[in-house]
Amino acid sequence: MQYEQQGGDGGPATEGGRRPRRRPRKRQILIGGGLAILLAGGGGAGYAFGLFSDMGDPVSFGKIQESAAAEDIRPGVLMPTGPKAEFVRTSRLPDGTQIAMTTLTGKKSGFTGDVWVWVPKEYDDPRYAKSGFPVLISLPGGRGYPKNYWGTGPGLGLQQAVIDGVKKGTSLPFILVMPVINADTKHHFDGSDIPGEPKMGTWMADDVPDFTKANFRTFTSRDGWAFMGSSSGGFGAFKHVLKYPDRFKAAIASGVDIVPDSPLWKGHQAEMDANNPEKLADKLIGEGGPDVYINFQIGTKESGRELAEKFMREYGRGPVHTRLQVIQDGEHNGKSYVRGMREGSLEWISKVMQGPTPDPGVQ
Repeated sequence: MQYEQQGGDGGPATEGGRRPRRRPRKRQILIGGGLAILLAGGGGAGYAFGLFSDMGDPVSFGKIQESAAAEDIRPGVLMPTGPKAEFVRTSRLPDGTQIAMTTLTGKKSGFTGDVWVWVPKEYDDPRYAKSGFPVLISLPGGRGYPKNYWGTGPGLGLQQAVIDGVKKGTSLPFILVMPVINADTKHHFDGSDIPGEPKMGTWMADDVPDFTKANFRTFTSRDGWAFMGSSSGGFGAFKHVLKYPDRFKAAIASGVDIVPDSPLWKGHQAEMDANNPEKLADKLIGEGGPDVYINFQIGTKESGRELAEKFMREYGRGPVHTRLQVIQDGEHNGKSYVRGMREGSLEWISKVMQGPTPDPGVQ
C-alpha cells in the first residue's frame, strides 16, 4: 500500500511532516483553497466568482431540523445529538451545496484531524426535516493526511456524481463525511489501531461516526451507514465493514489492497490478523452474518483485479456479498473511480442502503 504521487490516486502528494493544529486564517483559505477549487473545476466558475467572498466563513448545516418536534421523529431516525462542531466553508458546488471543514479531536482515539462534510440539497428540504439520511464515509488513498482529497478536490466529481445520481433516481442523497485516514505523512496505519501508534481504526470506526451523529440527522440502523474509499482508503473501507458488520452495511472499495501491509505491524501478528479482511470475512461466514455488501472497483489500466477476484471467489458467499465494477480504461486515480461509481457502483450501493423519506404533508 504505497503512497501515490501526483495523479496516482486522485490527489497530489503531500510534502512535510505534521502541520500545526491551528485554524488557517480566512485570507489563507481564500487564496489557497479558492484557487485550488477554481483550478480543479469544482464549481468555482459556476459560483460566478463569489467563491472568494465566503470561503472560510462559518457554515451551519441542517437549519430546518430545529422545526421537527421530538414526538414527530420517525422510528429509526436519529436527530443530531450534539455538541455542534464549528465548520468553515471550503468550496461550493454549482447547485449551491457546499463542502465545509472542521477539526475533530476523537474522544475514543485521542487523535486530532480534519474532517470535510458535504450534504445534499435534499437535507435542507423541509419535506425531509423529520427524516434521517444515509452516510457514506469517504476515505482517500495515499497519505490521506493532512487532507482528504474527496473533500478538498470537488473537481474529482464525487459530490456531483451523487447530485446527478439523485436526479436520475440511481443514487440516494448521501451525506459525505471525509476524514483524514493517517496520522502523519511518513507512515500508513492500515486504518487500524496498531499497538503503540495513533488509533486510526478507532478514529474511523468510532469517532467519525459519533461526530456525524452529533451534527446530522442519521439513521440508528446500520442500513444507513457505509464506506467508500480508494487504494489505502479502499482497504480501510471494506475492512471496517467486515470488522463491524453490526455498524456498517456496505462499502465501495476501489483499487484496493486485500490484506494489511503496514511495516508498523512488525511484532504484532495477532493484532494484524484481527484487521485482515480475509480473516474477518472467514469469521463472518462462520458466524452466519449479518449480511454485508462489498463493491470492488478496478480499472483496466491498473493492477489488482486478480486479487479482488480471488477474494470474491474465496469469501464472496453466505453473508459476504461481493461485486466487481470494471472501469474500462480506468487508472489508479480518483476520477476513474468516480466514473465507476457513475457507471454502476452508486446505484448498487443505493439499493442496499436506507434512504430518506419525505413527509407527504409538507410541500
